[in-house]
Amino acid sequence: MTAINRRRALTGSAAIAVGVPVLAACSSDDASTAADPTDSSSPSPSDASPSQPSADGTQTPSESGAAALASTGDVPVGGCFVATGAKVVVTQPTEGDFKAFSAVCTHQGCLVESSSEGEIPCPCHLSRFSLEDGSPVSGPATAALAPVEISVDGDSITQA
Repeated sequence: MTAINRRRALTGSAAIAVGVPVLAACSSDDASTAADPTDSSSPSPSDASPSQPSADGTQTPSESGAAALASTGDVPVGGCFVATGAKVVVTQPTEGDFKAFSAVCTHQGCLVESSSEGEIPCPCHLSRFSLEDGSPVSGPATAALAPVEISVDGDSITQA
């Protein structure tokens, strides 16, 4: 029978102490942990002052009074544009067809990114979502992005 030396016991304990919390942090894809832009308990972007998106997705004042998310030119055909201030991702799956979803990934709550690559990418754990319906295309996310109602008037896309 061999004895366990102190160094070997401490090394194994340290690996377990560090590894378990790290794995636990990446284990949940509960949609209830992600912000839902349709949830009435949290302030919506339309509750704030009227705005227009700037080049970086943040919002600046507009004349219309509605929360402007993007201009049609900001959203590439076959891609998406993230209005970071509103936490909304606007997609254009086919020319002239605009859709919007929560920009908060359903896996761990990171914001998805703008893209022209045919999917909505999340940079944190590499989930990818459909431009058409916000459903997960590849995981670890298993729940779809929540839809957000929008209206398109001329070249302005606003949250309805």
